Amino acid sequence: MLELDTIPLLEFDPDREAVIDPARLIPVREDVSEHGVVCFFKDVIDGLAATGEAAEVDRLRTEMGGHPFYKLIYNGQALTLFHPGVGAPLAAGLLEELIAMGCRKIVACGGAGVLDSEIAVGHVVIPNAAVRDEGVSYHYLPPSREVAADPESVAVLERVLKRRGVPYVVGKTWTTDGFYRETPGKVALRRTEGCITVEMEVAAFFAVTQFRGVRFGQLLYGGDDVSGAEWDHREWQRASIREHLLWLAAEACLEL
Repeated sequence: MLELDTIPLLEFDPDREAVIDPARLIPVREDVSEHGVVCFFKDVIDGLAATGEAAEVDRLRTEMGGHPFYKLIYNGQALTLFHPGVGAPLAAGLLEELIAMGCRKIVACGGAGVLDSEIAVGHVVIPNAAVRDEGVSYHYLPPSREVAADPESVAVLERVLKRRGVPYVVGKTWTTDGFYRETPGKVALRRTEGCITVEMEVAAFFAVTQFRGVRFGQLLYGGDDVSGAEWDHREWQRASIREHLLWLAAEACLEL
């Protein structure tokens, strides 16, 4: 029987059975590939849907409305393409449903704030660990300061980027729920831990996929800069890498 802790997030329960379990609620679908690309770039997904390169299969439902997922073809192979929303709770919940439908090899691509101004806008980052400054991961893994990436997935991502001649850096990311509370003190602290980026989902993704036993890798690109005394937006959402990163994610996913 679980016992109270002073901090509820530390009350990890290893029981694999939950009252609401996606595997019992959501059937495996033949039209969902075992390969899935989780893409945070709605503009890119909308563009592929408009040209017919991404064909909508169906929609998941939340109180926000429908969350479409698509069939995407890369090198003659089918992948499931999906936008997970923003923030660890929503993204992890929708990822759970994607896994329940049949995805077993997943690569996510998104942007991240940088804690090192030397990381240019659009420069590719492969997270190999994430500081767990969010809430979701503590429901999937025992408490710890960090969660590591799957090393084999990191190796696949590196191999694809090298093959394509894409410069990249491998490093630790800081996953936070409170993007309006990235204080100078916390930024400095995370830098001392070796974090080079900050975002809102990676630690949760690492934890969920490890708990569910599926392969997962993450690609980020350098976005806004929070390393200085003042925030620098750097027009990061206009980076030309966004669609290219999706296709790199697709290529890597097929090699997991």
